Amino acid sequence: MTSRTPRDSRLRLVPRQPIAAARRAVAGRASRPAPRPPAGTPARPELARQARAGLTGAVRLARWAAEECGRGATLRPGAEGGLCDATAERAAAALGLTAGQVRCDWDRARLAGLLELHGGSARPGWRLQAWDRDDSAVLRGWVALFDAWSLAHPEPAGTDATIAAEVVEAAPQLLSVMHLSAGPVSVAMLLDLLQQRVAEIRAERCEIPCDDLALPQPPAPPAGGEPLAALLDWALAGLASVGALVMRGGAGPRAEAVLTPLGNWAVWVKLEQICVAAQSPAGHIELSAEAMLRGCADLTPGPARAEYRAWLAARPVRSAVDELLDAARGDDAMVRGLAFEALRAVGAPAEPAVRGAVEEDCLRPYALLWIAEHEGCDPEEATEVLTREEATWLWVDTAAAVADHGESRLLVRHLDSAVQGTVPRLLEEVRAVGHPRTVQVLVALAAAHPDPALAKAVRRAAFQVHRGGA
Repeated sequence: MTSRTPRDSRLRLVPRQPIAAARRAVAGRASRPAPRPPAGTPARPELARQARAGLTGAVRLARWAAEECGRGATLRPGAEGGLCDATAERAAAALGLTAGQVRCDWDRARLAGLLELHGGSARPGWRLQAWDRDDSAVLRGWVALFDAWSLAHPEPAGTDATIAAEVVEAAPQLLSVMHLSAGPVSVAMLLDLLQQRVAEIRAERCEIPCDDLALPQPPAPPAGGEPLAALLDWALAGLASVGALVMRGGAGPRAEAVLTPLGNWAVWVKLEQICVAAQSPAGHIELSAEAMLRGCADLTPGPARAEYRAWLAARPVRSAVDELLDAARGDDAMVRGLAFEALRAVGAPAEPAVRGAVEEDCLRPYALLWIAEHEGCDPEEATEVLTREEATWLWVDTAAAVADHGESRLLVRHLDSAVQGTVPRLLEEVRAVGHPRTVQVLVALAAAHPDPALAKAVRRAAFQVHRGGA
């Protein structure tokens, strides 16, 4: 199978409507019934229990970090985005672990959204607060770690980065075969599939020049053959480390790999391209702000506004505005966008609180757009009030909404809404803006994009953000 997508790295400059993009992320799901998972798939509570069990160490470290932050301590990442030596030793002593175990749990907590980096320091993420009560938040966190398995389990030292990237790109096909096989698959068969897929990737890469991406060309294959067998072992070990599969039968080509129930479910979700945490609207007036917004996500703008007004009419304006802003501060970027859409239905009474929200990093772009439109600015031109950095932060935040609730094609299409003129410039500025979901967004975009060269550039940027912390 070869790519027929032109490798043009230029981005079309189109009107930016982040809230509309967040709505489009879920609009496509309303027209079709949600598919049923394969027979034998555990119920969501059981899947969430398995995800919690696999991330016990990451949660324990994240809670230790939350306690440290509550005492006023500042947790600063080291040179490569991990814990600095002093903090790692302090955490190891407090938790009875080795420094290596602490660093591993730190990386897993970051990738799962339990910890977030802001301005050169780390703090607990919203997902940690919801961990014990929200199965959807747990499953989204585990899927984020599953998507980033190659970051949680780095390739062996000395590995050619180009070949490692090819193996990462080929991994979804191997997982799909394992899912469709509904049972153990031999390592020998997986190696054969990997060799075929890597050959296809190289043929696709050479089919159309990618000069616009300004990416270095892959090195010539070593005379002694390429270490695909060793890298397959690395990939299987990485996927096993995040709980997606288990190995049977010892080592060597006779060994077999089989997806865990959690891994099988995650691959099915990817194949079906459905939302992990879908909710249907019902009883909006009596629900909390966050539940109301999630329930309205599948509605078109007109009915959604009617629901917002009915919900607002049942509450004092000040408390309703405060509740909407609290929902906007959460982990879900789609809820954040829809909260400000609901605040538009409030109008002038919400202005003081929205102006106060300008001082909060995660709300600032949305608040500035709300104020501009409230003051009479055309919605198509309102984005002009944002700085380049604020527009880039908003692009990442909206991409997070699409990645969490939309389909792959919508995430790829979201590239068109960036203010940057080229993919390399976009990646450079996305890495610098410091959004806490940057790694997850880039990993999801790399997995979704049909252009192998562009996907490789995005995946490399995700590695750099993960290892450099910015």
